[in-house]
Amino acid sequence: MYDRKNKEPLLEVKNLEVTFGTRQRKFTAVNDVSFTIYKGETFGLVGESGSGKTTIGRSIIRINPTSGGEILYKGQKISGKISKQLDHDLTRQIQMIFQDPMASLNERAKVDYIVSEGLYNCGRHLSEAQRKEEVEKALTDVGLLPEFASRFPHEFSGGQRQRIGIARALIMKPEFVIADEPISALDVSIRAQVLNLLSELQEKRGLTYLFIAHDLSVVRFISDRVAVIRKGALVELAETEKLFAHPLHPYTRALLSAIPLPDPAAEKDKKLIVYDPNMHDYTMDKPAWCEVEPEHYVLANQAELAEYKIILEHR
Repeated sequence: MYDRKNKEPLLEVKNLEVTFGTRQRKFTAVNDVSFTIYKGETFGLVGESGSGKTTIGRSIIRINPTSGGEILYKGQKISGKISKQLDHDLTRQIQMIFQDPMASLNERAKVDYIVSEGLYNCGRHLSEAQRKEEVEKALTDVGLLPEFASRFPHEFSGGQRQRIGIARALIMKPEFVIADEPISALDVSIRAQVLNLLSELQEKRGLTYLFIAHDLSVVRFISDRVAVIRKGALVELAETEKLFAHPLHPYTRALLSAIPLPDPAAEKDKKLIVYDPNMHDYTMDKPAWCEVEPEHYVLANQAELAEYKIILEHR
């Protein structure tokens, strides 16, 4: 489990840059992003659509190539060209739960094959009986009946499909799981079930999560630390409760102000903060990624940093 005192780095992202397109039409999706995920923790990555959250997750699992910086897993570089053996090991150790439970499952394959596909591809020499046993255990672990293995994905609800996707990831016995908005396509009634399932599995198996989302209330429920991303750059990173209690960056404050409140009267009276990027004057004093207090990082220039320190002193 995640130990706040004796933190052991599992994944390190250093000055990551991801670009798409050619020289003439180059688009930088992720720009100079750095963070560390510790063993056993749930690290939340939040931002609006198109901010680069999923691109970071897909770069870690080596779907998207990186154009700058490096990604280290257990101290070993896993971005760029790596050996076949390391690639094989990473496929087992790092798994991803995809956003859309409809599109991420092969409609023409039975659940039995979908869940055990990783076992076939990773060359684990199991007998047919052993493989079926592994599939049954994976389905049971995510709250599905073993007999579901003989059915097709279209026979299931969205929540059940997402559980199949989780079973497909867990059958590989990974250490690190990238959960890319795993509940955004689900009904509200099902979301809590899937979140609780992820928490239970983390407890049982000692998993580490990168939890990607745009819903801050969900991130607060499940994450130990949260990083806020805007247009491919991190703007703030802190322990969850610290970030929610004392947000510093104007963009973080704007995101937090948009969280719906359960009390209708409070919701009616609350003031939405609208973020305006022109409020920053970076013409002379350029912003940098700074540690404003222990374990609390923010993107700011020297003038803003001084202002944030005064806010923290008077909290």
